[in-house]
Amino acid sequence: MADTAEPAPDALVVTESDAPNAPAEDQQLESAKKVKKIIRRKKRPARVQADPAVAKADPSTQSGLTWNIWYSKHEGGQRGDEQHSLNKPAPGRCSIAKDSGYTRADRTPGAFFCVHFARGVCHKGPECEYLHRLPGIHDLFQPNVDCFGREKHSDYRDDMGGIGSFQRQNRVLYVGRIHVTDDIEEVVSRHFSEWGQIERARVLTGRGIGFVTYTNEANAQFAKEAMHQQALDHEEILNVRWATVDPNPMAQKREARRLEEQAAEAIRRALPEAFVAEIEGRDPEARKRKKIEGSFGLNGYDVPDDVWHARTRQLEASASTQQLEAPEQQPMIEAAQPQPEFEQAQPEPENGIFSNSTVAALRGLAGGNVTTQSAPKSSGPLVGYGSDDESD
Repeated sequence: MADTAEPAPDALVVTESDAPNAPAEDQQLESAKKVKKIIRRKKRPARVQADPAVAKADPSTQSGLTWNIWYSKHEGGQRGDEQHSLNKPAPGRCSIAKDSGYTRADRTPGAFFCVHFARGVCHKGPECEYLHRLPGIHDLFQPNVDCFGREKHSDYRDDMGGIGSFQRQNRVLYVGRIHVTDDIEEVVSRHFSEWGQIERARVLTGRGIGFVTYTNEANAQFAKEAMHQQALDHEEILNVRWATVDPNPMAQKREARRLEEQAAEAIRRALPEAFVAEIEGRDPEARKRKKIEGSFGLNGYDVPDDVWHARTRQLEASASTQQLEAPEQQPMIEAAQPQPEFEQAQPEPENGIFSNSTVAALRGLAGGNVTTQSAPKSSGPLVGYGSDDESD
């Protein structure tokens, strides 16, 4: 058996040995076959970036006197400690290759990243309650907080500094006070790519400013804290802020297309793998079924994709319409029942008191049990009729 001593931290070692308990002749015939044993090692602890004895709190003071409850900030622009911050470099700088490692936060799901680690001044090391590493694509946070757990505001600060706004996803950093050289774009890309994958880096050499776009928003948040007051290849002190919305129509189209692709990728991950394979045409059984069902009874007819999808949508629409149809219900007000016809028409009475229509209506109400009688006939002229006006 090969040597399997305890390996160094933060590594993965694969040891090989011959198959155990095998005859000598089999070992000679199958000498190429090896048994691999994987030994997983723990990550190294995070390095202490600053001396705990000299570490002190850095309270943030506001230059304004009025607190705006709607924007959650003081009126007046920058913080007082940042008005003179560009006159001196940052007290430290983070080195991912040397400083990253495991902390107590690695045992906590959904932990945030350490802002002091990003600035290179964390004095806790492995005892820190936050992560000491770079954000990845699988580190997702709520839109109202950044990767450091700080709550965002509804609007950006006046100088586009601070934590940011939750009303839009900002992946673009503004970099000011750049010392312009012939290879300045390569220098900016090299320094800022240390904090994550860069999608685009553009430098305006005439003004000494640049714009760096990251693929992931969390990496842009980390880079903003890591590169503020830092230097590139010269002794300049960078001013890193959030960038405003690019008014270029092409940039807006690229952002809209990126959001559409991101939404499509999220939907693709949420759907079953078999369904996605059928839609994308990677399932041979689905293609065979489509060829059989889509021939519409015509031998050798290959149905186009638009006709197939139109037919599928039509069937789905008809099925959903049948499900949405309400069952037949008894009407709340029943229709009036037809009146029963009389078995035998009654002759209109001569000299009757009621008319024929009135008698018919009465018979309908009484169920046909109304009888009529003719008025008595007078035997002659009235006799013995007198008036009060006549005298005796």
